[in-house]
Amino acid sequence: MTVLRVMTWNIRNGGRDRGGPDRRILLARVVAAYRPDVLALQELRGLDVARFAADAGLTPHLARSPFGQPVAILVHPRWPTVATGPVRRPFHHAAQRVTLSTDAGPLAVLSTHFYPYRGGRRLVEARWAATALRRARADLALLAGDLNTLDPYAEPTDHAGDLVQTGGGAHARSLARLAPAYRRRHLRRDGRTVDTRAVARLLAAGLVDLAATAGPTVPTGYGHTPEFAEMRLDYLLATPALAARLVDARVIRSPDTHQASDHHPLTATFTLTPPHPTAPTS
Repeated sequence: MTVLRVMTWNIRNGGRDRGGPDRRILLARVVAAYRPDVLALQELRGLDVARFAADAGLTPHLARSPFGQPVAILVHPRWPTVATGPVRRPFHHAAQRVTLSTDAGPLAVLSTHFYPYRGGRRLVEARWAATALRRARADLALLAGDLNTLDPYAEPTDHAGDLVQTGGGAHARSLARLAPAYRRRHLRRDGRTVDTRAVARLLAAGLVDLAATAGPTVPTGYGHTPEFAEMRLDYLLATPALAARLVDARVIRSPDTHQASDHHPLTATFTLTPPHPTAPTS
């Protein structure tokens, strides 16, 4: 059975922090082991994306941001690209959209990385992302990236202030382990309510969370990451037509991913094939 393999990964500062180890070999090794057809990458500052893509046998489509870091979608050449370009909205970390040709029709993929510091800004970016996918006019569509947002399932009626202090639900227990400056990133303006609005907005737009039970994507064993407790911040959100073709979705955890970034990669496999070539006419 021919399938399409997708991976999304925040690779932290292009694979090399200032004064830190060079993690690019580990990144390349993970990509080579999984062999994605579509690779959505975030945090690409300082990375030679063209070279990284060429080494992986992929074609890069890069979106830059004047505010944050670039994002990209890398595509295997066997999947024809029919449209590509950055989303013309002021995302903090940019957003790149690529539409591929498949046997089941066009597939629109959006890679983005939401604002890390305030939920209100993430909510705006979620609306932009949903609009960009809708304007792609593709029944098959996928949003991939680091959304910096907790999901709305664990504590649907959450008022996290008391919960953070007393144990509460899963999100509250995770946030309780963060320093106050990092905890505030995931709370509403009242300082108490867990902010899950960005993901909730995308789900309300009709997208399906493909990895709702896959587990946390952060932290890994890389460096010191005081901004992370055990949380899922990375997502693959699909239209129902694409979700119906899902084979599996999982977080890749290995010795290499444990040290390659502060996020583990998230992957999904779909029953899609490249379009059949047009038969020659006589």
